[in-house]
Amino acid sequence: MSRIGKQPITIPAGVEVKIGEGNLVTVKGPKGTLERKLSADMNIAMENGVITVSRPSDLKKFRALHGLTRTLINNMIIGVTNGYEKVLEINGVGYRAAKSGKKLTLTLGYSHPVEMEDPDGITTEVEGTNKITVKGIDKEKVGQFAAEIRTKRPPEPYKGKGIKYADEHIRRKVGKTGKK
Repeated sequence: MSRIGKQPITIPAGVEVKIGEGNLVTVKGPKGTLERKLSADMNIAMENGVITVSRPSDLKKFRALHGLTRTLINNMIIGVTNGYEKVLEINGVGYRAAKSGKKLTLTLGYSHPVEMEDPDGITTEVEGTNKITVKGIDKEKVGQFAAEIRTKRPPEPYKGKGIKYADEHIRRKVGKTGKK
């Protein structure tokens, strides 16, 4: 039995969950509304403010979907109550970020500034010139946009210059030494 899949999900106060036809789950909370079509093979039941996910049989396909389905529903509930955020740091001389309206402008040592537009449901905030916070209610979208920002200049192992997640540790390498 899936240890994650069999755990029940308690619905907090102020959150409304609807399970539609074909496992279309709609979660409405104080921060917004999320909707997702989940696998029709899983059995999603809601009673007395508790959601439980069960699988029809022990086939490998259903075992794989069991924990995933439960986690996706839980992430939706957390998203509409607390929201998600990823913090990125920019390291390097002359590397900086600026925000104007919905446009994020990154100066990363290229011959041109890199401009990125905030996607729907995602907001970015720039703290100082080297800290970017990506916020939203959809965990998948927040992580994806943060990853796209990071790919513009990933951290390099010698000097640690580039864009990294705040909790990420860069394994540093020793540079080459000259002959004596």
